[in-house]
Amino acid sequence: MHWTKHGRIYVPDGSMAWAQHYAFPPTPLWRPDGSLRLYVAFCDAQTVGRIGWVDVDPENPKRVLGVSPEPVLDIGQPGAFDENGILPTRVMEVGDEIWMYYVGYQLGHKVTYFQFQGLAISRDGGESFTRRQRVPVIDRSDAELVNRTSAFVREAAGGGFEMWYVGGSEWTVVDGKPLPVYNMRHLRSEDGVHWPAEGRVCLDFDTEDEHAFGRPWVIDAGDGVQQMFYSVRTRTKDYRIGVAESRDGETWTRRDADVGIDVSGGDAFDSESMAYAAVVDLPIGRTMFYNGNLRGRTGFGYATLDEA
Repeated sequence: MHWTKHGRIYVPDGSMAWAQHYAFPPTPLWRPDGSLRLYVAFCDAQTVGRIGWVDVDPENPKRVLGVSPEPVLDIGQPGAFDENGILPTRVMEVGDEIWMYYVGYQLGHKVTYFQFQGLAISRDGGESFTRRQRVPVIDRSDAELVNRTSAFVREAAGGGFEMWYVGGSEWTVVDGKPLPVYNMRHLRSEDGVHWPAEGRVCLDFDTEDEHAFGRPWVIDAGDGVQQMFYSVRTRTKDYRIGVAESRDGETWTRRDADVGIDVSGGDAFDSESMAYAAVVDLPIGRTMFYNGNLRGRTGFGYATLDEA
């Protein structure tokens, strides 16, 4: 693979109090009018995220068609798992509804924060969302104590749903900074709401330097092969995009050296890191939306896959 970058699409200009900075992770959904909506979390001055959207022209994603004037989903009530920020990881049509799987943040004391996965549902075409329940759909368990998060969900071929997500029970400290430790895991569910308490590890670290994966995105690559795009973070550098391949969705082979995209040079918005890829087929070809430096603070951009 080789991708051609086309630069940044959007970063907040600070004109809205709830959207001062950040736009992450870009999470696409086709609109009835043919435009592409990218749901993202915008952060306020206290870095508390709320979910909004950026609509783009699929034939020229740098052409922004609109930006949400208010959140489509706000933070949870005090004491809830999502009281200190939320971000989308997967938005999908299920029947005549639109389901949004999202991450909720709750601050900790001996660990910096907890992350668990929630579900909200829209019945007005994605203009607003209501929580399916006030507690996570994948909550803490004895096997995955502090993080069950960053889920990509799809309807499974044989019925029901399947999820790839990151989970773990540990934090590590690097240069005095606490960092979460979680690898990639897989779950199945009959209804997309009730999930088992422990996932099967399907993608693990290659080196001792690695400590975390970012939001996965799974596509059918043809000839029975599935590709998972993800980001991997190490103790010595920030996120980079990786790719793995599978034929059954459960056993994956990492092929990060073949992903064909890396950080840019100079002062580009993605000169230090790349994270949270979402890959979709547009009229301009297979397209990757992703975040740059500081895991979304500098906004998101896109790249297109070159023809073989």
